[in-house]
Formats: sequence, structure tokens, C-alpha cells
Amino acid sequence: MRDNLNFEVFLFFSPEKIILSVNRKSDFVSVFNKEFFINEKSTHLDFEKLNFFLNENIFKIEKTLGNFIEKVNLIIKSSDLFNLQLSIKKNDYNKKINLNTISSLLKDAKYQCNNTIHKNKIIHILIDNYIIDNHSYTELPLNQKCENFSLDISFICIPEVMVGKIEGILKTYQITLNNIVSSKYIERYLNDESVNYFHIVSKIIDGHNKNEFKITNKTSKNMGFFEKFFNLFG
Repeated sequence: MRDNLNFEVFLFFSPEKIILSVNRKSDFVSVFNKEFFINEKSTHLDFEKLNFFLNENIFKIEKTLGNFIEKVNLIIKSSDLFNLQLSIKKNDYNKKINLNTISSLLKDAKYQCNNTIHKNKIIHILIDNYIIDNHSYTELPLNQKCENFSLDISFICIPEVMVGKIEGILKTYQITLNNIVSSKYIERYLNDESVNYFHIVSKIIDGHNKNEFKITNKTSKNMGFFEKFFNLFG
């Protein structure tokens, strides 16, 4: 939003419904929320209805806020998103584990993933397990000496053609995609129905899950534990 960093804009897009929500960053109170129900039995994204919905609501939001929308965070639910799981190992290490070593493994894993997922885009990189000398950890034990260790990694991916269609529709309204988030991934954190759904999305984007590692620009905000070394190969 031009000259206004006090709000976050979220676009939820699924075969069943579309939601456009604007929330204040300070307290996450919703200042605009509009739902459009498509077809609860549908299994495919309807891009025409997305364009219709945005055409009906973008001006309303900008009028309410007295400002233009420049970026949105997209939460997408689609059977076309997929999860690629990969394990990568380092043998005969005989040193203490440090961030540079993990960085090297993640770089190799991302390279292997990109060579496999032609015409798809990685939107989440999640470490499921750290296996150190045959012991499994859910969080990284830094500075622990070991002989062998490996990472179990999940890559959540989206077809590039799908991203292109959504970007093309948003471009009509001079809006760009800020982040793309899998709704299935977000559902892991919805333990309390009273919690603002988009607040959870915002926390995930900001690095709430320490085992999610984002490839970001060097000028990006704090995204989590491993942000710095992802900048090395982003």
C-alpha cells in the first residue's frame, strides 16, 4: 500500500470460495473482510470468478482506506499444489554442526528439488527432522559434534502457470504478489477457532515456524532462524 505500512492485505483463493481481508498490523483488527462463495463441490480454481471478485471489491477497499493496494499475501488451496520430500546426508563429518554446514545441505537439496519440479515453484521449505548419528531431532542442536547427520526436508510447490495467471489478474489492478502461502500448511496451526486466520498467516510469513526456511533478498525482514544463510544462495 503506497505510503502506508499499517495494513496487511490477504487474498484467500480456493475452489470453494474467495476471501479478501485487510487487517491493521498493530492489533490485527479487520478493517475490511469480504467473502465470495463459489461452489463447495468444485475442485478447480475459477480464475474468471477471481477477476470478477477483485473487480467488485478492490475499489471499495481503496476507498475505505483512502489508499491504494500495492501488494497482497496470497493463501491458496488447490489440489495442484504438491509436497516433494527429500533427505540429504553428510557422512564422516566429525565436526560440530554449524549454520554453514546446514546451509550447504539445504543448498544441495534445493538444487535437487529444482531439477525435479520443472515448471513449478517452491513456496515453502520445511525441515521435518534433523537426524544426527541416528538420533532424530525436531529442532537443530547447534554445536553438537557428530559423525553423520542428515535432513528430512519437505518442499511445498505450486505450478508456475497458476502463479502466472494470478499475477496477470492482479496486474490489472496494479497489484503484485507479496507472498504465496499454502492453506494446507496453515491448517497445521489452526488449533483455536477463535484465532484470526489471517493473523496466523501473518505470523507464518514472519517466521513463526523456526523450521521453515525462506529464500529472501538481502534487504528482507527477519524471517526466521536461518534467514541469513539463505541470502547466500537466494
